[in-house]
Amino acid sequence: MDIKSEREIHLMKEAGHINYLAHKEVEKYIRPGVKTKELDKKIHDFIISHGATPSCLGYEGFPGSACICVNDEVVHGIPGNRKLKNGDIVKIDFTVRKNGYESDMTRTYFVGEVSTEVKQLVEDTEKALYEGLSVIKPGKRIGDISHAIEEYAHQHGLSVVEELVGHGIGTHMHEDPEVPNYGPAGKGPILKKGMTLAIEPMLNLGKKDVVLLDNDWTVVTEDKSPSCHFEHTIVVTEDGYEILTGE
Repeated sequence: MDIKSEREIHLMKEAGHINYLAHKEVEKYIRPGVKTKELDKKIHDFIISHGATPSCLGYEGFPGSACICVNDEVVHGIPGNRKLKNGDIVKIDFTVRKNGYESDMTRTYFVGEVSTEVKQLVEDTEKALYEGLSVIKPGKRIGDISHAIEEYAHQHGLSVVEELVGHGIGTHMHEDPEVPNYGPAGKGPILKKGMTLAIEPMLNLGKKDVVLLDNDWTVVTEDKSPSCHFEHTIVVTEDGYEILTGE
């Protein structure tokens, strides 16, 4: 687990800011009738125009610049000809690399008017992310983050995907440690100032079980229930945390 220097944190914040801006840009185009590959191209072009690299593209053979998931798709949706429909939720997850450092961010967006139940799922998943972030400070443990997310999810009737986890991040997209979204508090590695992490709850409206599609990338809920995903890249500070994928 690398402890990042002030210089490295600054570089990660630069990558994170571009990631944030790319999300704000693609949000303008999310509407019924748009194809997921059209959104992917908007993201790709925006990142390139800012002197950065969409590092999902080609990662272990992934064919898109962003993972774009709709409704019951949890992660690693491949952009294509699927058209968004009114009432869908779309999860957009991508990494931006600039000057050798990565940032990772996911947001879930409404397409038109969504049901009250699905809207609540999205609101509660974002809140679960911030519940996990709220416990971060030096001396706490990874399990404290995991437990805070799980506890909030279960209190609000949501299940937690257990096969997929958050992670360390820096010069590589995925670094140690893993950050599960479930488990007991007080366990796991101790948080230290300068650690950089991608925290990303993936919560389901139905059961927690997921399956991998035949494309060997896309993970969906087994019961076809809607799934939601939010993620920020953060750095542990002297007395808490700072979001690096922000304004």
